[in-house]
Amino acid sequence: MTEITITPDMTMEAILQVAPAAQRALFQRYHVGGCNACGFQPEDTLAQVAKDHNILDIKDMIQTIITAQELDSKNQVEPDQVRAWLAAGEDFSFVDVRLPNETEGGEVEGAERLDYNDQGKYMGLPKERRIVFICQDGGRSLDVASYFIGHQFTNVWCVRGGVNAFNA
Repeated sequence: MTEITITPDMTMEAILQVAPAAQRALFQRYHVGGCNACGFQPEDTLAQVAKDHNILDIKDMIQTIITAQELDSKNQVEPDQVRAWLAAGEDFSFVDVRLPNETEGGEVEGAERLDYNDQGKYMGLPKERRIVFICQDGGRSLDVASYFIGHQFTNVWCVRGGVNAFNA
């Protein structure tokens, strides 16, 4: 894994390029960047965001981002690997978590659409079952994978880059 370097003088745009998990991590930990009231601009530096939100420990803020990015990276699988599992006929759950209005471009071969009317049915799967989530760009599937990991599922993945990468 490539080491991530983040400094207080980096812009948020630059940080999000090296650590896409930063937005989610900062919102979860500090309620920063998730809405208009707590947002930031791409050109704001991390130091400025910390100051604007009264965050005193910028080292902790940096570590929060790095840890979140490392965790996200551990749960991502390359599209080629998923295609190989499908081609080999391996038994796993492949779940498309795109919203109904996002699936107009078609189905993802081998994936079942998430049943938004009965999302709880997936909680009944064995905790060790391999489950692979896919969304349009990989962001929402990371959130869904994190939710399942938080419910003690041990073999959870999301497709790096989502449908955009899977169908490329």
